[in-house]
Amino acid sequence: MKNKILIADDEPDIVIMLAGFFKNRGYQVLAASNGWEALRQAERHPDIILLDINMPDMDGLEVCRRIREHVACPILFLTARIEDTDKVKGFAAGGDDYIVKPFSLTELEARVGAHLRREARHSLDTKFKFAEELTIDFSERRLFYKEKEIKLTKKEFDIIELLSQNPGQIFDKERIYERVWGYDSEGESAVVAEHVRRIRGKIGEHTDRAYIDTVWGCGYKWIK
Repeated sequence: MKNKILIADDEPDIVIMLAGFFKNRGYQVLAASNGWEALRQAERHPDIILLDINMPDMDGLEVCRRIREHVACPILFLTARIEDTDKVKGFAAGGDDYIVKPFSLTELEARVGAHLRREARHSLDTKFKFAEELTIDFSERRLFYKEKEIKLTKKEFDIIELLSQNPGQIFDKERIYERVWGYDSEGESAVVAEHVRRIRGKIGEHTDRAYIDTVWGCGYKWIK
């Protein structure tokens, strides 16, 4: 079955170029030229989304926040500029990766392929994990406390999955970023810290127990 990719960008030349490129690579392509159209196309359940940040009327960050309520597939932002603060905002909105314009089609294809392979590996995992009242369903990628679901973004669940499957093992922020986002990068500590803060806040609405421990100067670990 062909992978379905949604390309959302307000520059027609970019959409045409990317659509032709990925069609030639065997993908089924959905296209959108603005945020509202991207929301409609997302209802067709793409396997991965390329989303321009700087679109008129509704930017990519707002589109990402809206579709994250019902779409779990990887979302890769397309952007002409990137600062650490921009990355934090994008990942907090539910994005998975950034592609900086102008970009190499070879690198873009590699990033898309890496995210799709990671999704395929996740879908094969059917294990459950119980930690007192907390239940992690790895097959459905859902988290429950006393049977009440705790809503997580894709990357928040990825971090819980990594830590909970290696209880007691300390992961520094750089290693978490590499394992969860899928490639080496420096200076991403703020991104990881923001995601951990959000995870703790969501779990903290249900219980006072800390499941993720901070090992100062080292990183984070899942408490056994």
